[in-house]
Order: sequence, then structure tokens, then C-alpha cells
Amino acid sequence: METRTWNTEGLSTSLLGFGAMRLPMTENGSIDRVEATAMLGEAYANGVTYFDTAYTYHNGESEPFLGSFLKQLKRESYQLATKLPQWLVHTLDDAKRLFSEQLERLQHDYFDFYLIHSIDKEAYVRMVDLGVVSYLEEEQKNGRIKHLGFSFHSIYEDFEYIAASRTWDFCQLQYNYLDTEEQAGDKGYELSTKLGIPVIVMEPIKGGSLANLPPDLEARLNELNTGASSASYALRWVADHPNVKVILSGMSTRQQVRENLETFNSPKPLTEVERSTLDAIGQTMRDRVGNGCTGCKYCIPCPFGVDIPGNFALWNKARMFDSYEVVRSQWENPKENDKRPLSCTECGQCVPLCPQHINIPEDLKLVQSELEGKRLQKLS
Repeated sequence: METRTWNTEGLSTSLLGFGAMRLPMTENGSIDRVEATAMLGEAYANGVTYFDTAYTYHNGESEPFLGSFLKQLKRESYQLATKLPQWLVHTLDDAKRLFSEQLERLQHDYFDFYLIHSIDKEAYVRMVDLGVVSYLEEEQKNGRIKHLGFSFHSIYEDFEYIAASRTWDFCQLQYNYLDTEEQAGDKGYELSTKLGIPVIVMEPIKGGSLANLPPDLEARLNELNTGASSASYALRWVADHPNVKVILSGMSTRQQVRENLETFNSPKPLTEVERSTLDAIGQTMRDRVGNGCTGCKYCIPCPFGVDIPGNFALWNKARMFDSYEVVRSQWENPKENDKRPLSCTECGQCVPLCPQHINIPEDLKLVQSELEGKRLQKLS
């Protein structure tokens, strides 16, 4: 198993990390403990040392399940990471209670890696103002946190603010060859490297999407004649970044575990041809989007409840992958009906707020026309 050395003296982690957020499920919706245990055991036996979970994964079941598995192993042989659900923190006492509860649920005395979960600038400032960041720093001094960091899904400007605000031990970013211009993206990786912040990568295959490319793009990879899967190419693209210390994979089957182990047992650097092919595929997919919405959310709240960036995200994703199926469950969710483009009255309030100068009412019409048209086509 490929390992990466950190700035911290003596710290080394497996490059492949096991993310416990997509574990196999039983018919009743709980974790399939027999199968999940077998998957975790096979990963550990083959050199995976980094195990990641969070308070809310699997409706709260992930932490106690992972803790029970890890308790059987020598404590110094693995690293445990979990996250503070900042959206549930309204007071400092909330943070203290949640932290203690997590130690109990995971049956551990300390966390190797502890993250403030999914923060943007607003959430981070709130954590600072409530004294949560100072509290976590104290827990680190007390030895109950070894490395303190944050996970991030917002825009680059927010990342820049948070990354430069203090000395972080690490950060966790969504990063892959398609998302180079989304969220923190390339600029976030480069800033992390400049600031000396090690990076842990989540969604290296973009939730599995980059393992199932549109046929024309899959054909480009096949032309390389290596026999490698599209998923392994995506993982190797991330691995080619030296400041990436762990690449998390939310594995759901033993086959996925074995395929990832094969990739990471001896990951080969991408050749120039392979790298240029992936870059070209990523650019082709980005060029297919309907508009340049960055998800900055300056346009909301809409007075009529339309989720403007959410609708554009679905539209752009369906276009990128040339597939309605990748957004079908979200587009057809009845709970979201009132947030769809049909609720737009074309009042125009959002238009001057958009830094990308998107004609939002007109593009919402296109979203409705294209996605609803595809839905009806599936029914016919």
C-alpha cells in the first residue's frame, strides 16, 4: 500500500483512506455489519490505515459501528478521523457535548484527525465567535485531538479566508479532474500547498460519476489501451498531487475495495498522454454545462422560494455527464417541487445580484424545459 509522510514527525498514512459514509446496507436501511466488517478487514489487512467517519453518517450508525471494528485492532496501527457537525452547534456547550458523545460512540480516548464538518466562511466565523475553535484547540493541547482541520464544500473565496485564518494541521477538499474550477479547486490545492497545509481529498471519483463516463469520453480512455478503469484513472490523477496525503473512497462493495487496493498498492504516475487525456475529458465535460453558475448563492433567497443554484447544479450535471439518470432522483423529489423553476415569476430581483451576469429567469426556463423533457421521455 502506498503511504504518504506528513510534516508531523513520525506520521505516515496510507494513501487510500476508507470513508465510512457509503457502507453496504440491509433491506431495513441499517449498515450490513457482516459485509461492512469484511470490507474493512480486507482493507486493513492490505495496508489501509486511515478510517474516516462523521457524526451524521448512516443516520448516526457509522461512528459506533466503525468504533467497534477499530477497537479490535492495535491503536497505533491506524488513524481515526471524525467530524464535528457544526450545523448542530448553537452554543459552546453543544460542541462540548457532541465531542464527548463522539468519543463515547467511537469508544476511543482521542481522535487522530478531527474536522469541523463542511464549513464555509459564515459557519467558520460562527464557530470562532462561539469559542468552538478555541475549545478544540484546548482539546488538542489535552491530547484528545492529534490533528485539527476542516472539511470544505463552498467557494474558493471562503476557503482562502478559512485557510489563512490560523495554522491548520490539514484540510479536506473535494478534488478531482472535473472539479478543478469548482469549490476550492486547483486554487485551493495550490494555496494549501503554499501555506503548508496537508490535503485530504474526498470525492476523488465525484461520488462514482467519474467511474461511469459518457460513452464518447469513455472511448477516449479506451484509446490509451492500458486496460485501466476510468475510476483508477481518476484516483491516479489525484495521487499525482504530492501534497495530497490521503485519498478517501466511500466504498460500498468488496469489489470496490479490491479495485482500489489494486490501484493503490503500486500507483503509477500518469504519463503525459494520460494526463492530457484526462484534462481534455474534464474540459469537455465543463464545456457542456448550461451556464457558469458557481453556486455562490448571492441570488438567494428567492422571494418565491426557487432554489436557483440548486436547479442550475442539476442542469449542469446532467449536461456534463450527458445523462438524466445522474440527477433523476433529485429532480423528481416531490419535496423539492416548490423550489423548481416553475415557481419563478420572472420578477428579475436575482439578475443584478449574479456576479456571473447570468440571465437567471431565462436559464431557469431552459432548466425546466430540458430536465422535464427528459423526465417525460423516460416515461414514454
